[in-house]
Amino acid sequence: MAIAGVRRTGVLPYQELREMERKKQIESKLVPIEPDQFQPASLDLRFGKAAYRVRASFLPGRGRTVMDRVRDLDGLPRIDLEHGAVLERGAVYVVELQETLTLPAEIAGVANPKSSTGRLDVLTRLITDGAVAFDQIEAGYNGNLYLEVAPLTFPIVVRQGVKLSQVRFQRGVGALPQVTVQEYYERGELTSGTDERLPLRDGLLVPVTVDLKGSGPGAIVGYKAKKNTRKIDVGSVAEYDPREFWDKIDSNGGKLNLDRDDFYILATCEDVGVPPRLAAEMVPYDSRSGEFRVHYAGFFDPGFGWADGKASGSKAVLEVRSYGVSFTLEHGQIVGWLRYAPIAGGVTRALYGTDVKSNYQGQGVALAKQFKPWPPAVTA
Repeated sequence: MAIAGVRRTGVLPYQELREMERKKQIESKLVPIEPDQFQPASLDLRFGKAAYRVRASFLPGRGRTVMDRVRDLDGLPRIDLEHGAVLERGAVYVVELQETLTLPAEIAGVANPKSSTGRLDVLTRLITDGAVAFDQIEAGYNGNLYLEVAPLTFPIVVRQGVKLSQVRFQRGVGALPQVTVQEYYERGELTSGTDERLPLRDGLLVPVTVDLKGSGPGAIVGYKAKKNTRKIDVGSVAEYDPREFWDKIDSNGGKLNLDRDDFYILATCEDVGVPPRLAAEMVPYDSRSGEFRVHYAGFFDPGFGWADGKASGSKAVLEVRSYGVSFTLEHGQIVGWLRYAPIAGGVTRALYGTDVKSNYQGQGVALAKQFKPWPPAVTA
């Protein structure tokens, strides 16, 4: 029975995700769902036993299954993932996921890459049987889940159980009123740490800007990916010397030329925060800002960067790729917008950085967890 005054619409929190598991609305075909897959308002998804290399990206369309299209696109024979496999740069793969869904009629899902996935420049997009859009799970969906995986910069090693994507579930529209967004914004709970508070876009979207000056002269403000590197095992942690894979970008007058089709890791000027009653996503691409994409892993769980009632100490890391033409960024330029949504029921029983394992709480401009810290500069 619904409790009077409690909002049921919005992004489903940790406790409702656990209840969906209990009711077998979320199940696993192989290994039981593990506790650490549950995030404050999202669920990590795991690779199953097989992948398929296909000729091109696709959507199955109404009345067709993913495996129908895999066969059409020369995806057989399958690639066995039980003992590991290499996914090559520039190729497109479809991976069976372990989790299956039997959703109620009022619950839909949205997927996105995990943070480490985006920082490796691996494009992932969820596909369902009958899908007409990527990363969207229709309300009431009953069936298997698949992931399109396209490594764009580095070849990667994957295996059964790897987690490259996550899904969040939502009941109803769950939009925040403009006046509520404005109140959170003015109190410094959504962004902080800059002298100027830029106006919201359309009364709802919170702007973020790029930091190209860092903490002073010679500071590292970002990284540019090298080409033709060795492969990266996505299951590793602090394994690789970042200098083999990246060139550092030093503070240099507050400007950076994005070379076409190269990949960069940058960060926002602003500290970004997500209050416990909210979740957030970054709008990944908007041509009004320029022909570049700034984020693959666009979801921020409740509690990200939030401390003592405000946004504090965590930047949003930007995964930047310029399309079509080169583009010059300048320090403080708006590069993206954050969209906030309410948590259904108003609260989650687990917060990012407090109650669940969180690799990127308190982050600055940071590479993926597979890399060691950048070695300090040697002074004479």
